[in-house]
Amino acid sequence: MSAPVLLVIAHGSRDPRHAATVHALVRLVRALRPDVRVETGFLDFNVPSVPGVLESLATEGVRDVVALPLLLTRAFHAKADIPAVLADAPPRLRIRQAEVLGPSPLLLSALERRLYEAGLTPADKSSTGVVLASAGSSDPEAIAVIAEIAREWRRSGWCAVRPAFASASLPRTEDAVRELRALGCARVAVAPYVLAPGRLPDRIARGAAGADVLADVLGPSPEVARVLLERYDAARTPVLTAVGA
Repeated sequence: MSAPVLLVIAHGSRDPRHAATVHALVRLVRALRPDVRVETGFLDFNVPSVPGVLESLATEGVRDVVALPLLLTRAFHAKADIPAVLADAPPRLRIRQAEVLGPSPLLLSALERRLYEAGLTPADKSSTGVVLASAGSSDPEAIAVIAEIAREWRRSGWCAVRPAFASASLPRTEDAVRELRALGCARVAVAPYVLAPGRLPDRIARGAAGADVLADVLGPSPEVARVLLERYDAARTPVLTAVGA
């Protein structure tokens, strides 16, 4: 029996860097697991669309699909948008929605590696305050998860870690940078907890103007690819059932 098709569902963006980053991540996933067919669909702005990919898979005769939201938190898109799109899929498809990527220790490892790539060293941890800068959400569950990630990351040895948000929630990145300065951290670094470039990551970057270090987005990092495959494997383990069944 062949493995279920992995359908990576990305949000989409008018910024071409977003789709390019998503496709680079998917290429990495394919390289790690050549036995798994991996497809990409976008909710908005980019093609192919999720409904279009699902229709094509059904036409080919595919039966089993694991739909994986390319999201770091379980907010509106994971709870409402994606289930609604999957519910309208061709009935011959058996689809299981995987969990979102975060939280995961691998993602913390990716954040830390991006900071080191930006110029920090492990010896800098105890004197460096970090802003964990996410896109933001109006969903309280998602906000609570980001706050918990910041608390957990602080326990790994950083001077301090503060969450910040580019939209919908407070504080903003620049506010968190000022707070860490006031705490007396010798240096301040901003770690974008986002997957791909775009409008909100650009806003995070502008808010990081007063920081000493700005890391890159998570992007097509090996840690993200491994988390993605972990979520796929966890979703395919139970007997696949139709969405909405």
